[in-house]
Amino acid sequence: MFDNIDTLAVNTIRTLSISQIENANSGHPGLPMGASPMAYCLWNKFLKVNPKNSSWVDRDRFVLSAGHGSAMLYSLLHLSGYDLSIDDLKNFRQLGSKTPGHPERMHTDGVEVTTGPLGQGIANAVGIAMAERHLAATYNKDGFDIVNHYTYAICGDGDLMEGISSEALSLAGHLKLSKLILLYDSNNISLDGPLNKSFTEDIKKRFEAYNWSYLRVEDGNDLSDLYEKIELAKKDTDRPTVIEVKTIIGYGSKNQGTNKVHGAPIGKDDYLNVKNIYNWKYDDFEVPKEVYERFSENIIKNGKEANERWDNLFKEYEKEYPKLAKAFKDGFERKFDEELKEKIKKYTSNDKPIATRSSSGQIIQDISKNDINFWGGSADLSSSNKTMISESEDFSSENYKGSNIWYGVREFAMGAIANGIMAHGGTNTYVSTFFVFSDYLRGAIRLAALSKLPVTYVFTHDSVAVGEDGPTHEPIEQLASFRAVSNLNVIRPADANEVRQAWIVALKSKQTPNMIVLSRQNLRNLKETEDNESLEKGAYIISDFETSKKDGILIATGSEVSIALDAKELLAKEGIDVRVVSMPSFELFRNQSMEYKEEVLPKDIKNRVSIEAASTFGWKEFVGDNGISIGIDRFGMSGNGNKVLEELGFTAENIKDQYIKNFK
Repeated sequence: MFDNIDTLAVNTIRTLSISQIENANSGHPGLPMGASPMAYCLWNKFLKVNPKNSSWVDRDRFVLSAGHGSAMLYSLLHLSGYDLSIDDLKNFRQLGSKTPGHPERMHTDGVEVTTGPLGQGIANAVGIAMAERHLAATYNKDGFDIVNHYTYAICGDGDLMEGISSEALSLAGHLKLSKLILLYDSNNISLDGPLNKSFTEDIKKRFEAYNWSYLRVEDGNDLSDLYEKIELAKKDTDRPTVIEVKTIIGYGSKNQGTNKVHGAPIGKDDYLNVKNIYNWKYDDFEVPKEVYERFSENIIKNGKEANERWDNLFKEYEKEYPKLAKAFKDGFERKFDEELKEKIKKYTSNDKPIATRSSSGQIIQDISKNDINFWGGSADLSSSNKTMISESEDFSSENYKGSNIWYGVREFAMGAIANGIMAHGGTNTYVSTFFVFSDYLRGAIRLAALSKLPVTYVFTHDSVAVGEDGPTHEPIEQLASFRAVSNLNVIRPADANEVRQAWIVALKSKQTPNMIVLSRQNLRNLKETEDNESLEKGAYIISDFETSKKDGILIATGSEVSIALDAKELLAKEGIDVRVVSMPSFELFRNQSMEYKEEVLPKDIKNRVSIEAASTFGWKEFVGDNGISIGIDRFGMSGNGNKVLEELGFTAENIKDQYIKNFK
């Protein structure tokens, strides 16, 4: 099964990794030196990929959750024939290189997900495996298994100590994701020192309690045992599998088995020692010809042939099931059907007031009826978030075709799982919870933005109007803090029609996640938003000046837009003429032309008031030095929601008074 060339290949991965780290004088050599055998066995004997077509949809997915071991991943990608050269490896961790310190999706060919913050890669892998099962159940037909692949991940001790791993592993076991295989690099060392200082749990019992199959490899250098255990894992069709692989961190180094080799170069002298132990007779960054040939035969050739077989199968599938085939391709290409816009409910000012969480729930039903690839779920709050798809069944181990995902109270894992679902491709997913709990999944939202994953977040109960639940459940700083995240659209709609437009923005998005922030309380449907599709511009004139006086501008978001419109009427009675601007999204507005921005917020109009039931941080950009911000720079309070808003100044009368006090 394995020969001397395989041993040479393992040591090639090790030395390429060390060479990158030594050349950069920065990196983490311990994992590559210890885990290269398991990575080699997996990639050369099991992984179904086509490096010359790295976006092939039915490829196996590999996640390096322990992203600090990136040098090993880059070595594997280079040897396997991905678009990553030896020169790229020599530029490891250098400015502008294809080989950054931790793996980045859409930056390096072959990297499936962005990893580094520990634990999230495990949850990503769970999401990828869920997407595979859902697509298979949706599209596969007898004789046409167009979706049939595995998800593999390598994790370390740090991944398993992070709480997100418990959340994600628990859900994966519950869902019986048998095509998910996790290799655990178990080396008894963490960054600070011996693992037993902080982590002594029984891994076997832990995973078995999660309904995972547990296997163990006693010697991480034993390629035959590694092969046997991965083969055994693939035979379990009822549970995901973890393979605990006992390794020696920094294998071969004089400091092997200690934290000294975790996150710093081993140094030139020790590298010479390591080369002797590996029997390495080649130069730095040199790859023996026979190693390239072994990778070419096992990965490039086999992958190309598997890809071609799939292409032929899909051509036949297109003939038999043309509509399904089109929907399948559209899902992976993320095509937006313009006709869908006309199938999503529109609202008029004659409709009864409705909470934006409820109008979002109605819109979700319309989308799901017309988009086979649309699915999502909530962190045990779907009845409050209004995110359950009424005409679909639940996604479960008995029915992977179901579109309703029950995430349970696992907010962080939910966010990172959604990243995995979107990284897999083919579907359009959303996740949901109360806005104040968005902090629990902040790390995953940040990685979605960094990774250019267009996840949709449905966050309800958006302000102090939550009321009786009190300050623990009333978001204050969340809008400002998420607006600070690059490549994230934060959208707070004013009424049902703005919610409709927010969903269209999210569905059209290709590389930007979208956060739709919604009210618990009923809001009136504004006449001014009927047949108005300006939300996509981020801000627009919802009620313009009535005279040539042009005294000032009121800028508001969400439920406060209607208050601003009422304040405009009160100011008019005082002879003050103001424009009202609805600004549901800072980010979308910033993307507009200078001409449009000037049209909405003319520089010569200095009297400006922002109105938002949240932190005032960030509003200075739009109100300027002469303007004022009416917001909440304190925690909320418990009581009737309307009375809380009144107590904190969110009434048309107070807006009028504040305007007159500051500008007249």
